[in-house]
Amino acid sequence: MQNQSPKIAVFSTKNWVIQAFDEVNKNHSFEPSYFEARLDKKTAPLAAGHEVVCAFVNDKVDAKTLEILKTQGIKLIALRCAGFNNVDIEKAQELDIAVVRVPAYSPYAVAEHTLGLILALNRKLHKAYHRVRDGNFALDGLMGFDLHQKTIGIIGTGKIGQVFCQLIKGFGVRILAYDKYPNEELKNLGIEYVELPKLYQQCDIISLHCPLTYETYHMINEYAIAAMKPGVMIVNTSRGPLIDSNAVIEGLKKGKVGNLALDVYEEEEALFFEDLSEKVIQDDTFVRLQTFPNVLITAHQAFFTKEAVHNIAETTFANIAEFFKTGKSANQVIPVGK
Repeated sequence: MQNQSPKIAVFSTKNWVIQAFDEVNKNHSFEPSYFEARLDKKTAPLAAGHEVVCAFVNDKVDAKTLEILKTQGIKLIALRCAGFNNVDIEKAQELDIAVVRVPAYSPYAVAEHTLGLILALNRKLHKAYHRVRDGNFALDGLMGFDLHQKTIGIIGTGKIGQVFCQLIKGFGVRILAYDKYPNEELKNLGIEYVELPKLYQQCDIISLHCPLTYETYHMINEYAIAAMKPGVMIVNTSRGPLIDSNAVIEGLKKGKVGNLALDVYEEEEALFFEDLSEKVIQDDTFVRLQTFPNVLITAHQAFFTKEAVHNIAETTFANIAEFFKTGKSANQVIPVGK
């Protein structure tokens, strides 16, 4: 029988993380230590004396970090997120360090935020808010378009993509979807699965809901954008590196991309989840994106609802409890082909 009350080093913590974890921990009596620092090879020694490391989306759990964690006696990496592209899974297995994740916390949170971005960007709600506060009640420059009868492209129809399909369908739109594994339930709702070239050519709005893999890295590149309808709206609430930022900037400059909404960004590790309001942003590409009037960016907050944060904490602790009770977890990440 393994230790039922392991010590957990929780990295990238904020007040909301501590509050959620402490509340859920009332049912577990684990021993968490909270570190505001992000996890990487420099901060890994902070995990000394713990058995579990809890990491988030922008923590860097590469081979070197894992090697250091192994010397600290770490047995488990507990990701409090769905994605695991920031972890060297093969190296973790080589070192006999298990990796678990939270595959689903609230697909409604991300899907609803995606819809909110589309509505806000299309109807320019963010601009209208500031205008009215400044006493400017003119409508010039605020014109949007009806979603009704538009064609929406959804790339990735897992749990989040499926919920988004159901939400956007209520606007009376035509939906084209792409996924390597089509969802039969969505087919029965009238969702048409097509190959990516057709989706790019016909869609007025394209929303990304797929994981980051070797195949999907920079899938929205200069060639994909060239195949899209002029004035297309692109929305990404999935993973930043799905979009080649330089390619989409060129698309914006040429007017090929009419609107861009991002909740993730490919170099967000140095930016998101921190207050940099008194500092000069050093990422020239991100600064360039902010200069476009038809770009709306939120800082990886699509998941951020009370329900989702509670579910993340609950599933993370359940994963840890299951691992230390049985030596494995239903949410364990296994290298491809193993």
